Amino acid sequence: MAIGVRELSKKLGSIRLKLKVKTIFLLTKAHDSDLIGLTRNITEWLLSKERDTYYTVYVENTLEHNRMFDAQGLISKDPSHEGRLRYWDNELCKKQPHLFDFAITLGGDGTLLYASWLFQRIVPPVLSFALGSLGFLTKFDYSDHQDTLTTAFKDGITVSLRLRFEATIMRTQTARNDQKHDLVEELIGVEAENNLTHKPDGSYTILNDIVVDRGPNPTMSSTELFMDEKFMTSVQADGVCVATPTGSTAYNLAAGGSLCHPENPVILVTAICAHTLSFRPVILPDTVVLRVGVPYDARTSSWASFDGRERVELHPGDYVTISASRYPFANVMPQGSSSEDWIGSISRTLNWNSRQRQKSFKEWEEQNLDKKARGLKG
Repeated sequence: MAIGVRELSKKLGSIRLKLKVKTIFLLTKAHDSDLIGLTRNITEWLLSKERDTYYTVYVENTLEHNRMFDAQGLISKDPSHEGRLRYWDNELCKKQPHLFDFAITLGGDGTLLYASWLFQRIVPPVLSFALGSLGFLTKFDYSDHQDTLTTAFKDGITVSLRLRFEATIMRTQTARNDQKHDLVEELIGVEAENNLTHKPDGSYTILNDIVVDRGPNPTMSSTELFMDEKFMTSVQADGVCVATPTGSTAYNLAAGGSLCHPENPVILVTAICAHTLSFRPVILPDTVVLRVGVPYDARTSSWASFDGRERVELHPGDYVTISASRYPFANVMPQGSSSEDWIGSISRTLNWNSRQRQKSFKEWEEQNLDKKARGLKG
C-alpha cells in the first residue's frame, strides 16, 4: 500500500490535473479578525455572478453569525448567494469528505495541519495561501488569490501527495503495573500469537508527527520500540517523536532529528532529551509497522499526542501502532521543481546554513596592505 501511494505521487507530480470544481471548502482562523475579512473577500469573489461557473462555498459554521464576516450582507447583495453559501462542521468533514471538490486554507502551517486533522480519510486537493508566521507548507501569496484560483480551476493543478501516518492506540487487557507481564513477550513472543492481549481504542491520521512523552510527570518516560515483529530498543527519555517527512521540520528538527525532503518514503524516529548520549535519530522505511509501548514496569504513564492534538494517556502495558496511511494529503503545489521549492522554504524560514561568506585570500591581502599603508601615513 505504501509503495502504491509512492508511485502514484510520482506520477501526479509530473502532470497537471484538471478538476471539475463545483463545491469549495474554505478554512481560516475563525478567531483572527484580519483573516475573517480576507475570508469574506474571497468568499464573495467565489460566489460572484461574473464567473463562468457557479460555485458552492462552505465556510466554518462559526462564521454564520459573525459580524465581521456578515453572511447576511453577502446574501443581500445577491439572492443566489443564499443557496450557495453553506456551512461546515467537524461531523460533515468526517462523514462526507467526498462532498468537497477543492479546499482552500487561509493561514499558516497550523491551519493546513488542522485541515489534515478534519479530513481523517479522504482529503480534497488543498491550496494554501500563506498568511502565517512560517510557511513550510503554505505556498501561495494571498495578494494574487484571484489569478491563482482562476489558473487552478481553468488550467489545472499540480499535486504533491504527502505521506500521512495512521496511529492506533492499543489498550492492554491485563492488569496494569503487573510486574509478571512483559510487553516484549506480549507483542513478539508466544503470547502475541493469540492476539488477545490488547484491543484498539481509537485511530488517528496525522500529517506531522506522533509524540509519546512524559506529559505532566516530573520524571522521564520509559518506552519500548518495535519494528514489525522485532524488538528495537528501550528508550529512557523525555519522549519519542515519530515524524513524517513533512513533519521533519517541526518537533523532529527541534529534538535533533534530520531534515528530510517530503518525497522521501521514510519514518523518522527521534528521542527527546534521551538519557543516553548514544541514542541517535533513526530513519526507517515507510513500509514497516512501528510500535511505541509503555512497559509494565514503567514508573509512570506516558502521553501520546497526534499533530499536537488529542492528548491521550498511555498506561503501563499500552502502546501505539504507527504505519503509513492509505489516505495521503493532497497538497496543491506551485509550478516548478519540488526540490527547489523545499530548499527555498528551509532557507527562507530557518535561515538554513546562512552565514557571512569567507573572504578570498586576494581580498584579505588587499585589506591588510591597505591597513599597512594607512598606518605608515599616520
